[in-house]
Amino acid sequence: MSAHIRPPQFDPALVARYDVAGPRYTSYPTAPRFRSDFNETALRAVIRESNEEPIPRSLSLYVHIPFCTSPCFFCGCNRIITRDPAQAGRYLERLYREIELTAPQFSRDRLVRQLHFGGGTPNFLGIELMRELLGSLAHNFSFSSEPEREYGIEIDPRHADADYVRELGRLGFNRISIGVQDLDPKVQHAVNRVQTFEQIQDVIVGARAAQFRSVSIDLIYGLPFQSVAGFGRTLDRIEQLEPDRVVVYGYAHLPEMFKAQRQIRAEDLPDPAIRLALFGCALERLTAAGYVYIGMDHFARVQDELAVAQRDGSLQRNFQGYSTHGECDIVGLGVSAIGRISNTYSQNARDLVGYYAALDNGRLPVVRGLHLDQDDLIRRALINELMCYGAVDKRAFGDHNGIVFDDYFRRELQRLQELVADGLVEEDDNRIKATPRGRLLVRIIAMCFDAYLGEDAQVPRYSRVI
Repeated sequence: MSAHIRPPQFDPALVARYDVAGPRYTSYPTAPRFRSDFNETALRAVIRESNEEPIPRSLSLYVHIPFCTSPCFFCGCNRIITRDPAQAGRYLERLYREIELTAPQFSRDRLVRQLHFGGGTPNFLGIELMRELLGSLAHNFSFSSEPEREYGIEIDPRHADADYVRELGRLGFNRISIGVQDLDPKVQHAVNRVQTFEQIQDVIVGARAAQFRSVSIDLIYGLPFQSVAGFGRTLDRIEQLEPDRVVVYGYAHLPEMFKAQRQIRAEDLPDPAIRLALFGCALERLTAAGYVYIGMDHFARVQDELAVAQRDGSLQRNFQGYSTHGECDIVGLGVSAIGRISNTYSQNARDLVGYYAALDNGRLPVVRGLHLDQDDLIRRALINELMCYGAVDKRAFGDHNGIVFDDYFRRELQRLQELVADGLVEEDDNRIKATPRGRLLVRIIAMCFDAYLGEDAQVPRYSRVI
């Protein structure tokens, strides 16, 4: 689908009213719905079936490097804190086994068009280990040589410099995401993430010298001691760096789920009004600086691939957020990694003990996953259109999926009427479309079509929508 996307309008009172917890929809159904009866046998079978499709999909590899040298107190990622470099060697030994077990399952003519290293801290690995890992991947999978391929990596600028990033470029990486969060020293100390502007700048210098196609910076609002004035100063410095993308995440304070967050005192967090004002500040400043609001927390320059994909209708959403390669099957490699093959999801063991044990016994380390039924697939397609474009053509969608839209989603459209009345959505016989006021609350719109929300007493915990 391609659509004219209207710029968002920030209405603090409306956002505050709808600022509830909800899924981020990097998948549908969401990960808490994965089941333990999806196992290695199921994964191998679905890979075989995907190879036999008339036009097998290209591949996107996600590689999880879980290690960090110190905990960032805001973090909710799956990571292991260690300063022992030998941990990397033990981990890579198993990761190579997983690669060698996984790659032969896929036809060699299925090209890897996207690669993403996440963590943890991927640059916990030195350049020699990184070269070794890339070599293993390239030997076992068929890497694309086309210029459009996207090979990205997340970087902690405290443990990288321009020379390291230039070497990453020589290895084939062409997209980099840099964790900044905030440049206010008081905020940095409160979350145990102290880094300088110069360290961040040095990493970007290396990326530009290596001709990376895209440089992205990650910020977080809602952290302890943040103020609108202080966050504005951070945005001033970020604009000086001229990144291609800026991602502005909302901090989700869930200390009962994430042990490191217990180091953050709830009384030091900005109150709800300030939290909203922080996001409003980012929205205003970044759009004024020429960035396009893609959706959720993503901003990109007009000429960036994400903005182009949104204009031409090829934008997708997956576990790494918004993507220009959403047509690919995703192969998850490493502890806790999630894959998406055809109409299934799968996830590896979330702890090293389980991950190592499976591979030491010659087994793929998948521990849970999900086969999507036809209703899941229809709703996934709809939610993807809403999350990427804020709109859906009801007739075209119904024809493509073999349904009469208004009949199939009769109850959901009734739920949507409250959002229509509040000016978040326009809905008629032909389309559903988020208004400028509703674009910032697209997760709320998508939740109307989620068949799993509220179905039982053990509803998973999600972050707030803003």
